[in-house]
Amino acid sequence: MNNKNFEQLGVDSHFIKQLEERHITEPTDIQNKVMPLLKENKNVFFSSATGTGKTFAYLLPLLQKIQRGKLNLLIIAPTLELCTQIKGELDFLLKGTDLNAALLIGSVNIERQIENLRKNKPDIIVGNPNRLLVLARKKIIKLNGLDSVVFDEADRLTSDEMIEDTKSLCEIIRRAATKPPLVAACSATMNAKTKEKLLFLIFGKDGGKTHDSQDIAFIESQDNEILRDKIEHWAIFSEKRKKDQTLRSLLAAIKTKAKKSKIKALVFTSRGDDAGIMLSRLQYHNIPTAGLFGKIGKKALSGAERKAALESFRTGDVDVLISTDLAARGLDIQDITHVIALDVPNDSEVYIHRCGRTGRAGKRGIMVTIGDETQMRLLAAMEKKLRIKIYPKELHYGEILAPEDVVEVDG
Repeated sequence: MNNKNFEQLGVDSHFIKQLEERHITEPTDIQNKVMPLLKENKNVFFSSATGTGKTFAYLLPLLQKIQRGKLNLLIIAPTLELCTQIKGELDFLLKGTDLNAALLIGSVNIERQIENLRKNKPDIIVGNPNRLLVLARKKIIKLNGLDSVVFDEADRLTSDEMIEDTKSLCEIIRRAATKPPLVAACSATMNAKTKEKLLFLIFGKDGGKTHDSQDIAFIESQDNEILRDKIEHWAIFSEKRKKDQTLRSLLAAIKTKAKKSKIKALVFTSRGDDAGIMLSRLQYHNIPTAGLFGKIGKKALSGAERKAALESFRTGDVDVLISTDLAARGLDIQDITHVIALDVPNDSEVYIHRCGRTGRAGKRGIMVTIGDETQMRLLAAMEKKLRIKIYPKELHYGEILAPEDVVEVDG
């Protein structure tokens, strides 16, 4: 497919002007591929690396289909942070129009949401499955007039912990619909299992087979090109009990190497409890750090606390953000210089999601994995599967060196 500019893709002049405010003048590869299909009313499932413009790929064509005065577009996303981010992009694009978007997430008082919905009938709703489901069952939001539905971070929406809410919401949408809405589903990774689940959730038992009139296009981007060309991969050995010490030493070495340049490091753990422990240890050592995860021990972080943590990282008030994989899904945080993983995921797609937070918008980034002997073996298998090169590194007297460059000093 030949690349086109936004005008050639049929984007309204108002949206083109808005994009120019951010110096966005040329569509990305995934936007070139997806936008014409949505404009032609074709259902699209697409995957592309984080930072390649997936949100605008579906927003720009779908917003131009909206008819004022009824709920047209429903966007479903797995986390409060991603929902808030999408709502921010909507507000940006809709500035100066009379279209109205509502954010419906679980961290906000539901009675206040109901009051706002009754006062301001939205044309677009963004929300997480559970809160949308509650409001739909209460008949506060009516889904019978939907023209389009978006499943953002579709692989997480179809994961074991979220699929029941997503399924129930899809059933309500199907029962309410006078005609099947146009569907877009996206993620940084979308395997065959996710596609199969989506087809079942969206179309029911037939899995889309009776909807031949509405073609389903499957679009994939070459994520591995970004993994190989824009991101340098490091592996640092550390025993489990010394990981916090290794992380502190790594952060100090990164800052020393950067000199006066600003660093922004996103640290991943698989478990919220581990993230809470590491956050406490870094803060104890006076390292400016924020946390983005569900709980610290038995205490759940509120939506306001998570929002404040994310904002402090965005603005540079803290250099380090510790997060779980779920909390960071789909987040668009500019200028992350380093992603640091404190474990190795079993699924290569999780590794891709983690990597996708850096090396964005043409910039280069570094992905560092800190692991013990068992995790290094898992990482070696990941390296082979993803066809990337992972370089072993050692921390030596405040420097990050390749093993062959380490010179031991006697005495």
